[in-house]
Amino acid sequence: MLLDFFPSHTLTLYLAKTFILRIIAALAMLVLVLMMLDLLSNSADILAYPGNGQGDLLRYVSLRVPQLVAQFLPYSVLLATIITLATLNQNSEVVSMKAAGLSAHQILAPLLLTAAVVACLSFVFNERVVTRATGTLTAWEDSDFGPIPDDPSTRSNVYLADGKDVLLASIVTGTGANTVMEGVTYYERDPNGMIVRQLRGSRATFADPGWRLEEAEQFDVGPAEQQKLAEPVVIAPELGLDQLELRSVNPDAESLPELSRSIQALDEAGRRTSELKGRWWHKISGPLSAVLMPLLGAVAGFGLARSGHLFARAVIGMALGFAYFVVDNAALAMGSFGGYPPLLAAWAPFLLFFLIGETVLVRTEE
Repeated sequence: MLLDFFPSHTLTLYLAKTFILRIIAALAMLVLVLMMLDLLSNSADILAYPGNGQGDLLRYVSLRVPQLVAQFLPYSVLLATIITLATLNQNSEVVSMKAAGLSAHQILAPLLLTAAVVACLSFVFNERVVTRATGTLTAWEDSDFGPIPDDPSTRSNVYLADGKDVLLASIVTGTGANTVMEGVTYYERDPNGMIVRQLRGSRATFADPGWRLEEAEQFDVGPAEQQKLAEPVVIAPELGLDQLELRSVNPDAESLPELSRSIQALDEAGRRTSELKGRWWHKISGPLSAVLMPLLGAVAGFGLARSGHLFARAVIGMALGFAYFVVDNAALAMGSFGGYPPLLAAWAPFLLFFLIGETVLVRTEE
């Protein structure tokens, strides 16, 4: 009975092959154009580091392309759906298939199956390739496109809260009591959150409690006076090693198991994790959005092409697809602010547009 949902074997292969070729073509076109624009905007920063050359530009491309593929694969499926169905409609192939007794869902079945395979491949690609490329590229960008530190515990541009005060470290290396901060800036604030004093130093080590800042310079905001301190000074007495261990998590650079462990560690420390939980669910719903695209773009394939409304139908299908991405990003943003529960933020747009797509398809078929 399940096989009855698909058309004949020959027609299924024909539709699936046509669809996948258009997905590849659309994806290649989008990635090529966007990569060229991205490289134009970032090549100056890459080459600004002494010693960087053409090889580093190619390295940047190799790290950036997986991100672009993951980001724009659903758009490619949407474009491929509209191009495929509009072409079939223009050539009266849809009319022939419906005259043979096929319903709109049966015509879409090979496209939906192909999109489901693409979604599975996208999920595996994101977990195995994109996360690693994102982590490497982030570390490279944090080092201003210079050498990436060999120490995996090295972190760049770390912001930490010490009660009402704030500490910024350009680089943090080591673990435990051997942790060393470099390029340290410490801001002391009053109860109203206004900065009253700034302390800058080249290096800070753990003093238990606090951090011993070396080669410190002090600037008092009130009298606008700056002085260089002769002795090291202890700052951030409330900042412990546990806060450093709970580093800032980049969900795009972590696979599902890694992100699960990070969320668990943050939960045990009493840190807010609703945004990360939403991103965890979105690692599943995001690739699965490719399955929605044939449904949302199906409006371009049904209706008489000779009526002159084919272009309008293609525009409607495109609008539905892009509306999904807008709503999806808005829901994730609301989940980050705590407006939506993580599960709802990740899956509500998918379910909403699945119902919209089904409704439009049924109304179009009628």
